[in-house]
Amino acid sequence: MTMHQIGPATTPVPHVGDSPGVGRGGRPFGVHFRMAGWKALIVIVALPATLLVTQLGLYLLAGLVESGDPFAPELTPLKLLAANISTGLTALLALALVGWFAKVPWRVVFSAPRSFDRRRLVTYFLGSLAIVGLVMGAVGLTAAEQVGWTGLSITGTTAGLLIVMLLSTPMQTVGEEIMFRGVLLPAAGSWFRSAKPAFLAGLILSSAMFALLHGSSDPLLFAYYLFFSVCTAVMGLLTRGLEAAIAFHTANNLLTTTLNAVLSGGGAVAVDRSEGSTGGFALLLPAAGSLAALVMVGVRERSRHRAGTHR
Repeated sequence: MTMHQIGPATTPVPHVGDSPGVGRGGRPFGVHFRMAGWKALIVIVALPATLLVTQLGLYLLAGLVESGDPFAPELTPLKLLAANISTGLTALLALALVGWFAKVPWRVVFSAPRSFDRRRLVTYFLGSLAIVGLVMGAVGLTAAEQVGWTGLSITGTTAGLLIVMLLSTPMQTVGEEIMFRGVLLPAAGSWFRSAKPAFLAGLILSSAMFALLHGSSDPLLFAYYLFFSVCTAVMGLLTRGLEAAIAFHTANNLLTTTLNAVLSGGGAVAVDRSEGSTGGFALLLPAAGSLAALVMVGVRERSRHRAGTHR
């Protein structure tokens, strides 16, 4: 995957291009705004800490309501809601810190120098649904036991998981894209003047943070999270915005959570991220799906660029 800058937009967002730190020196999306080094450090420390603290507090609250162990490796509806809300709250803090520290409008986190493109979001979401659907079908045929799919069953727990998933998963996926690809990546890149080392540094730090905060001690699963994060970050670079990454991330989590819920035998979804918990083949297919989504984005953006549609 080669880092390159897409051509400048023909109709930039009013005032964004002239905002301090936005797009200076031809820096591509992902490192298109900068902040002082000490401010970047605060962002890099504050966001993961906030996510962990809020999730811990909401997990404890969920445990009190459910009268169960909040740290048991089963994902109940309330624990899923707690995880998603904590991500959304941390994303709001991320947007506030960008406006405060980088002195730029919060909308530049989502796209720059162009405006946010809803049509692009819908197009990539539909394409991602098709890719993830094919991947999950292949997983079901070849590795169902490895991912804990024991049998189709719909219970009250299943319904609760599905309702919470539909209502709050978009908040979680958008929140993670804001945090990791929209804010942590450019914050780390702020320590470098040149665009290429800035992007590479931001890519490494944000992807490592993404993988670490998913709490896996399994090397293969950790590597999968790294690869997923790299793919979505490059999507942002290619498109000059977060629409493609948000679309793929949302399609992936919606379909995966739905299948995990309805195929878990009617109970809470087992979440095991310990070493050796997931077979390599079961992760190879989703990784291939991430790569396929990135290829889809690259091909479409190249065709748009050749056609002169830069928005």
